[in-house]
Amino acid sequence: MSVRELVVLGTASQVPTRQRNHNGYLLRWDGEGILFDPGEGTQRQMLRAGVAAHDINRICVTHFHGDHSLGLAGVIQRINLDQVPHPVTAHYPASGQRFFERLRYATAYHESVELTEAPVTADGVLAETAAYTLHAHRLSHPVESYGYRLVEPDRQRMLPDRLAEHGISGPDVGRIQREGSLGGVGLDEVSERRRGQRFAFIMDTRLCDGVYTLAEGCDLLVIESTFLDEDERLAVDHGHLTAGQAARVAREAGVRHLVLTHFSQRYADPGVFAAQARAAGFEGELTIAQDLINVPVPSRHQQQQE
Repeated sequence: MSVRELVVLGTASQVPTRQRNHNGYLLRWDGEGILFDPGEGTQRQMLRAGVAAHDINRICVTHFHGDHSLGLAGVIQRINLDQVPHPVTAHYPASGQRFFERLRYATAYHESVELTEAPVTADGVLAETAAYTLHAHRLSHPVESYGYRLVEPDRQRMLPDRLAEHGISGPDVGRIQREGSLGGVGLDEVSERRRGQRFAFIMDTRLCDGVYTLAEGCDLLVIESTFLDEDERLAVDHGHLTAGQAARVAREAGVRHLVLTHFSQRYADPGVFAAQARAAGFEGELTIAQDLINVPVPSRHQQQQE
């Protein structure tokens, strides 16, 4: 059975705390794993969460502040130490190429894995596979930052009762899927469109067009909420979002499950983030991220067809 879930490895903003590690998130998407923003300590958090180096197919870095990238050195070396048998692709802002190279070659080790560097230079599609298309969109932060969006292709779901009504069975089911019609019966008459699932990862940013583009229609949105609403001025000054801002984005974008993360150490009670998200009008499923939790992508059967 395919697995689609987010494994939260770390949730702290700027510095780790006693309860929260630097950032780190692994998205399991069927048989592939995408590691987002591996901060310091990510390798150890992977061990605690049951994530192996072999699980990583892509690494996506939003920007080169330390809490989002200092773990790259250890993760890359671990991928090579464990001799991961498949290629790994790394996406990151092109302006941070020198930082990526320094982290990739921070110390001596034997390279045994094909690691492809794929720097992001502009908004658009980064990769297309049978399972998803990966997009990047520019965010608003003091250093160049990109968010990532993963979109599964739409599919046609065959309807057994409609097929039976038209006497279509066996090999003819595959034939009408391939050809679009059979004996005067169109594919649309015996099927319905199943919208592909959508995931987005938005870290350090002020409100900007990229935030809304990334979040639009997401089944699962992971988004920073560094500050509480009463500190909105600080959020703007430092290029971050508040809990209320993030929740309003999710509400307006039609997000099904919202994950708030990247919390400032100044706040002791994470429950306040939930309260402010609800006060902002978000009514969908809500998770206040904690280290080492797993968050499933919402089931397809709960989706409304568009």
